[in-house]
Amino acid sequence: MPEIAPKLADALLKPQSVALVGASPRPSSNGLAMVQMSRIDGFAGRIYPVNPNYVEIEGLPCFPSLDALPETVDLVAIAVANLHLEEAFDQAIRHGAKAIVVFGSAHLENDVEPPLARRLADKANRAGVSFCGPNSMGFYNPGIGLRIAGFPSPAGLRRGGVAYIAQSGAAFSALAHNERRLGFVVCVSSGSELGATIADYVEWSLRQPETRVLGLFVEQIREPARFASALDCASRLNIPVVILKVGRTARSAEMALSHTGALAGNDRAFLAFCRRHGAIVVDDLDELVATLQFFDQPRTLTVGALASMHDSGGERELVVDVAERLGIVFAQIAPATCELIRPFLDPGLVAENPLDAWGTPRDFTSRYEGALRALLSDPSVSALIFFSDVRDDYWYSTGVAAAIRAIAAHTEKPIAIATNYSKTTNSILALDLAEDGIPVIEGTREALLAFRHASQWRDRVCRREKYEHAAPSGVVEKWRSRLISGATLPEHDGLALLADFGIKTVFAERASTLQGALEAAGKIGYPVVMKTASGHAHKSEVRGVHLALANESDIEAAYGDLAMRLGAEVLVSAMATPGVEIGLGAIVDPCFGPMVVVSAGGIFIEHLGDSVASLAPLSAEEATRLLRELRTYRLLEGVRGNQPVDIESLAILISRFSTMVDVLSDEILEVDVNPIIANVSEAVAVDALIIPKSGKK
Repeated sequence: MPEIAPKLADALLKPQSVALVGASPRPSSNGLAMVQMSRIDGFAGRIYPVNPNYVEIEGLPCFPSLDALPETVDLVAIAVANLHLEEAFDQAIRHGAKAIVVFGSAHLENDVEPPLARRLADKANRAGVSFCGPNSMGFYNPGIGLRIAGFPSPAGLRRGGVAYIAQSGAAFSALAHNERRLGFVVCVSSGSELGATIADYVEWSLRQPETRVLGLFVEQIREPARFASALDCASRLNIPVVILKVGRTARSAEMALSHTGALAGNDRAFLAFCRRHGAIVVDDLDELVATLQFFDQPRTLTVGALASMHDSGGERELVVDVAERLGIVFAQIAPATCELIRPFLDPGLVAENPLDAWGTPRDFTSRYEGALRALLSDPSVSALIFFSDVRDDYWYSTGVAAAIRAIAAHTEKPIAIATNYSKTTNSILALDLAEDGIPVIEGTREALLAFRHASQWRDRVCRREKYEHAAPSGVVEKWRSRLISGATLPEHDGLALLADFGIKTVFAERASTLQGALEAAGKIGYPVVMKTASGHAHKSEVRGVHLALANESDIEAAYGDLAMRLGAEVLVSAMATPGVEIGLGAIVDPCFGPMVVVSAGGIFIEHLGDSVASLAPLSAEEATRLLRELRTYRLLEGVRGNQPVDIESLAILISRFSTMVDVLSDEILEVDVNPIIANVSEAVAVDALIIPKSGKK
């Protein structure tokens, strides 16, 4: 296993002894809940309530202070008012505790600088103490039977392979308190993360041999570099990380600024970050749960596509429709597999995938088992989902479960039951099947999304990217020196920068007189393009471009127009061979670093909404995958009699561009190359806007 620096001590999430400061016997108090919850799952370690006002709580001796304890405990949980929080925190550090959990917000009226929360964080850091909080709801570790919480929660938390870390208390309790289908390694409410951050919890979870998958509810990434390193380690260990990120819209981001976390970096940058480091991004809690369920089973997705089985023709059609909208392909099973399936079907049913297998109740369990076994035996099948609205205390659902159990014991391919309707009452049956490693996923869309995420994860793990080499150091230093000046590069210089990094550009010359423009056109060869070079970032908006100038008369007319309206400086360039216009841009995100954006190009680039982003650098293979995600990709393939463009050349251009952006990211604020003309034989950059970090638009 790759080494992960153990910044987060086991004493926090896996302590052997715990002190509960602020414990209380008062009914409905947080102090009483803290004591009760610490014992509800059978924790075998030592628990010490601490409160000078009591001698016993819930049958446990209560101590007046940490100094009075018979041993130095691993973990101190503090549930006192903010006014007394600093004193309790200081006592925990003097006591020698290795870890501290703080439930309170650590906000004081009329506080001093630095504020209380920052003072606690600084003290924990100086003492080398693992600190969870403030504003945390604690954590649950079913493996050792311990809950550190200041509020009551239902019994019956199930052990499993899911490590769940939430920056929202409500999102923490939503899964920990309501979702019995999931089995947990640990559940953590990370709070304001002034001590341990989400990166720490991910690193710790990866060191636990039980962890199969991580689920994260994220408002802010506070340590992007360490978080990236943790995600990369998860990829090496083949442990998927599933992230539900909030604050992704402008409105929710505004709200996040006054909540537990504040948005750092825009949504596009965050998605690009996840793409680069292999994290799976989901859109809501239902999708998160479904995806975690699918991964938390003792079977691994193999090469191939989805097989599905149904007990209704109409609901099968529903699944097929949803799958097509999600881009999910069903496995093309072999004729031999169809022959294996056929004996288990009633007359009138067709042996195919997706498979409608319901006919009559006669021996349906054994027939289901036979059909399932045949489907899973096909080498084109990577996983199987049985879509059925199973419910508790129903003989038919019991039979479906029996067939699935029989198959699960003899296959290494993932299997699942999915309901067509998310409100089906199946909690008892679902929990029973979960104990056997068989997920029951509620909802058609959620189940299909879970499979799609698993497939994308499998494909990414198998990839080995090759990156374009950077330009020679002399070239890099040349342009760094040029960019440090802070002035936006003229288009001619921007094209020269691209060319130095191996990107094909149109030949162009500057001119400041009509005679100079005529000479440039003669040198280049007609037809040519003439653009204003007077500093306009978006030339088309000021009618600053004249295309297809075929002779000297065209040059005179074009130059006269541009010089009169926009200034004498112009750029004369060769006409690129017609093709598909692609936009290519880059920004350097303050949180996640250099990011490349690929889009439909041309004058409507900002209005088409057809774009995709990834962090730099990109391999040519990654660039190709980005292109395939564009709606514009259909144009690249060739439509209405047009030949397909040279996608390989376009992908290499994007890869080289990303390398340029990566090595010059300290000096670049924004780059806009629009358009790139991709045709049947090449991809050529025809315009470039380079804004240095110290420059201004």
